[in-house]
Amino acid sequence: MVILFWEYVCHFGDVKVYNMPAPEIILTDALDKVKSGMLWKHISASFLRVLEGFLAAAAAALILGVLTGLNKYFERFMELVLQILKPIPPIAWIPLAILWFGIGESSKLYIIFYGAFFPILLNTVDGIHNIDKRYLELGRVYEVDKKRLVWRVILPGALPSILTGIRVGLGNAWVCVVAAEMIAATKGIGYMLTNGRSLSRADDVILAMLLIGIVGKFMDDILKFVSKKIMKWS
Repeated sequence: MVILFWEYVCHFGDVKVYNMPAPEIILTDALDKVKSGMLWKHISASFLRVLEGFLAAAAAALILGVLTGLNKYFERFMELVLQILKPIPPIAWIPLAILWFGIGESSKLYIIFYGAFFPILLNTVDGIHNIDKRYLELGRVYEVDKKRLVWRVILPGALPSILTGIRVGLGNAWVCVVAAEMIAATKGIGYMLTNGRSLSRADDVILAMLLIGIVGKFMDDILKFVSKKIMKWS
């Protein structure tokens, strides 16, 4: 319905083609990029960046989350750090990231890492705090060692909250990679947006925006499916 209305407005409304191209123009642009291989090049570049930065953020956030959730002194320290750093949006770090790491891959990965890190960390800590304390007491009574307690009791108990954090973190990582690529990149969906704007190609800009939504939805659906499977197994 939306596409039909869009098509009607473009053909019969007072709309300039270079400002709002019709759906068939965008489809033609997408097919041309598929044939040339450019579309896959941009999507894969963004996806690989997200995967690398997100996995690093997830690993760091899970380790720090467990330490924070189990150690009161470390939690006080992390609470201070979180209160200072969490309100700063990832995009605000882009100028500093470029100064620190240059315009290469490292600056982009840093922004992705930062965007994904806090949701996973906070949800991990909340999940640990919400575990029934009787399970922890039972583990202490039977003198279960810390490593076994973490793997057998704490992580499974906090799993629903951790998985929620991972989904939010992945969504943030996808937004961050697009923003980072708009600043300094030669490939990626964010680059498509910037390049389309520079060349006054509204079809490229809209195509990039649609790809952001489609790929983001695809990744979230996969993670949702995996989360359900994990919850059934756990």
